[in-house]
Amino acid sequence: MEWSCPSTAACRQSESADLGECMIQCTHRTRCRCSVRNVCLFSARLFAMALMFTKSYIEDSLAVLRYYKTLAERAMAQVSDDQLFVTLDQEANSIAIIVKHIAGNMRSRWTDFLTTDGEKPNRNRDSEFVDPPATRAALMADWEDGWNRVFAAIEPLTDADLGRIVTIRGEAHSVMQAVNRQLAHYPYHAGQIVLLAKHLACDHWQSLSVPRNKSAEFNQKVAAGKASQR
Repeated sequence: MEWSCPSTAACRQSESADLGECMIQCTHRTRCRCSVRNVCLFSARLFAMALMFTKSYIEDSLAVLRYYKTLAERAMAQVSDDQLFVTLDQEANSIAIIVKHIAGNMRSRWTDFLTTDGEKPNRNRDSEFVDPPATRAALMADWEDGWNRVFAAIEPLTDADLGRIVTIRGEAHSVMQAVNRQLAHYPYHAGQIVLLAKHLACDHWQSLSVPRNKSAEFNQKVAAGKASQR
């Protein structure tokens, strides 16, 4: 395999590790093409996997959350470090601000999920929309910390836990309702990240879903069990 990035060892390692590693380690140039290359490689592996059939709400929720985490990461890998902080207008949020907000929400909602209120006393939500971490590495560290808390809270659960009661801002939710709330919230923001990244990457953009004019080919792969439509 040929690598366009001088940080060959880091890039090769990142191909088999977390996708975010290449984004963190390859800081020697404005747009690290190896990151985009890894996006394509990861995308190919992702779509080569058929959907895992399950009747478990918890298993499927985790699969959906992991999908949207990866989707946002694949989008962020396609923009330069500077573009993470670009705002389209005075009312818009940058990718970096969106990431900071998601991470803040995750720390609050999923730390001690079953035993404490989801809106922690030390959370300052308004501060999540100003002054994001100054570098891609710091931003992605916050991102990973947030997602680690999500998965650490949900993975031990079983479907028998869905009726248990938790609170968010003092309001009672079943575990199922609390999970559903974030299953809508995080993909909503992932979509914002994708939209911004696609706009900023422009002619460098690599499709994250079914490429244009490839729907029939993709349908055949799904029907043959060679790809997943999620």
